[in-house]
Amino acid sequence: MKRFSALLTAIIGFSILVAGQSASELAVAYKDLAVFETPMALSLKKGVRKSAIDQLQNAQLKEAALALLNKSYNPEYRSATYKAWLTPTTLGQQLMIGDGYSKYEGVTGIYLPEGKHTILVDGIAEGKEVGLLVPNWNRRTPEGVKPDKDPAGWGIHKQRFVLRNGVNIIQVKNNGGLAYIDYYSDEPLKEKPIQAHFVAGKVNGYFDISKDNNDDWNKLIDNAVYPVIDAKGKHIQIAYPVEACKKYAYGKGMELIANYDSLVYRQHRILGLIKYNSVPDNHILARVNYNYYMFRDGDGVAYMGTDPGNAMALVVDPARVLKGDPCWGFSHEVGHVHQLRPYLNWGGLGEVSNNIFSLYGTTSFGNKSRVSEQKNYQKARDSIIARKICYLQDDDVFNRLIPFWQLQLYFAGAGNNPDFYPDLFEAFRKQGNAEKTGQRGGRRGNGGWGDRGNNPAPYQLNFVKTACEVSKTDLTDFFDQYGFFYVGQFEFGDYGSYKYDLTQDMADKTKAEIKAMNLPKPKVDLTRLED
Repeated sequence: MKRFSALLTAIIGFSILVAGQSASELAVAYKDLAVFETPMALSLKKGVRKSAIDQLQNAQLKEAALALLNKSYNPEYRSATYKAWLTPTTLGQQLMIGDGYSKYEGVTGIYLPEGKHTILVDGIAEGKEVGLLVPNWNRRTPEGVKPDKDPAGWGIHKQRFVLRNGVNIIQVKNNGGLAYIDYYSDEPLKEKPIQAHFVAGKVNGYFDISKDNNDDWNKLIDNAVYPVIDAKGKHIQIAYPVEACKKYAYGKGMELIANYDSLVYRQHRILGLIKYNSVPDNHILARVNYNYYMFRDGDGVAYMGTDPGNAMALVVDPARVLKGDPCWGFSHEVGHVHQLRPYLNWGGLGEVSNNIFSLYGTTSFGNKSRVSEQKNYQKARDSIIARKICYLQDDDVFNRLIPFWQLQLYFAGAGNNPDFYPDLFEAFRKQGNAEKTGQRGGRRGNGGWGDRGNNPAPYQLNFVKTACEVSKTDLTDFFDQYGFFYVGQFEFGDYGSYKYDLTQDMADKTKAEIKAMNLPKPKVDLTRLED
């Protein structure tokens, strides 16, 4: 207890700054800990009687002590260790993507209703901040307001508390919610795990595909105390309504999470993360929302959980996750997370390069490609090639997508190079790292990681040259037909304003660099390829 006495002195001095805690409440809690064998309050001291427990003033500690005395206290979920996760922003910088991976990795399986709660923590290193997040997954639009017009927006509303070693007393508001340990680091492997005990916490539980089965999934659904449940796979994390999971996936939790994992796995594969051993431990978050059918924001992918526009039947049924609209929708939104910035997400590709992932994912599961169903191959030839315009001058984002997908069709087939895109993405990551370390100087000169600049022309020329280098194929004629060497100026919008400006000297220089590689031409006319 010497360690806790020291912690008591330190925390009482700090308590005014911690929301929901007062010096007197902390002092009472530390005094009440005297009946427990250890500061984490998971067992009682020998000889402790009920009369002593009756004197405890902290409600949660008293409840836990009585349950321990009666041998009915279950520490599962209430007490656990939590590792540090790689900070999503740092992950994004390493992979040259956004920071769209989950900010809720520290799933606890604990529901914290509105009110005060006692949490015991140990292991937080000096100078390291660890928090607790309580998001409101069940938030609805105010009565009389259309869901998509919610003045509070579509994003996650949450409370965050800073955790300290020792006793933490927090005040949860707004109907409460599920709890998540907020423990991230730029170097997670160097961080020690922390321990947290949600004293007498309400257990909602969670599903983990690495250790649970469908019986565990059903028990989770049947015994949930909150309207939303958590589940984790190798690559996916979901927060979906209990009701929907019971209706569409009862007895099928393994299949549901495995199918989501497969969708993310395919994106990792085409990104080159599998080939180059760069698959992150972090997860993509898919959650329920009550504002809009499907969307992606900085917290992951969100699906509507009620009428009108209820998407749950599509995204919770394991069989439907890999088919049609749900397969495309998930791949499309996660594709936004995986767009390389700016190397394959310059101005004009905001709703284009993410669909390379959509097409790769959907067709790999046997779905007919959307561009084939929409006849975009012929539309692109008629609109872009026949009119001799730049692909960016075509307003149809699916027409813009065609040349990027025809590269995949060629190299996965007659080009005999199925690793074309994995190698290309790796080459771009190397370029980005070289620029960050100053080894690859100002080719573009209008921004670094994540900055799409104003003029897309230098980025697309870099794409053309790198594609030729990686594939060891002279693709000049193919790119020329789709206007990648289009000389001129024009302005357009794509989540911002852009001014395309490509000069004859820029085009000639890139063509000369490719010619100097002395590479063979493709075996077929790529512009005629269709799936």
